[in-house]
Amino acid sequence: MEGDIYLTQEGYEKLSGELEHLKTVKRRQLSKAVGEARAHGDISENAEYDAAKDAQAHNEKRIRELEDKLSRVRILDKNIPRDQVLIGATVKLKDMDTEEDLEYTLVSELESDFSQGKISVTSPVGSGLLGHKENEIVEIKIPAGILKYKIIRISR
Repeated sequence: MEGDIYLTQEGYEKLSGELEHLKTVKRRQLSKAVGEARAHGDISENAEYDAAKDAQAHNEKRIRELEDKLSRVRILDKNIPRDQVLIGATVKLKDMDTEEDLEYTLVSELESDFSQGKISVTSPVGSGLLGHKENEIVEIKIPAGILKYKIIRISR
């Protein structure tokens, strides 16, 4: 067990929904699969049974992980300062090298999804932006070199 986990309300609801699905629908499906595989006879040499039991074990492990994480969640307060980049902020940036506009929302590792523009505050870019304010130029060291961004807008 580790420390607090910070999530947006949306992220909390997504994880809660996943947990509920795993505990109800998925458990029933896996229990049925184990029963069907057991009905096929000798379980000592039954690959279908072994696979179903393995899937069941993975499901239970994920349930325990989610229960642990959800027990430590702190929902991000909407009243956090809006004038600097913090977890939960949506940041519009201008890449100073390419002149390209980018927009990211800084979230916890559990919520990060680059395809949706959600980056983790522990990622190089996310941690490099933390604490900075609008109109600042930020240089962020990444494995491929240095990124240089101007913070255009911070919103929640």
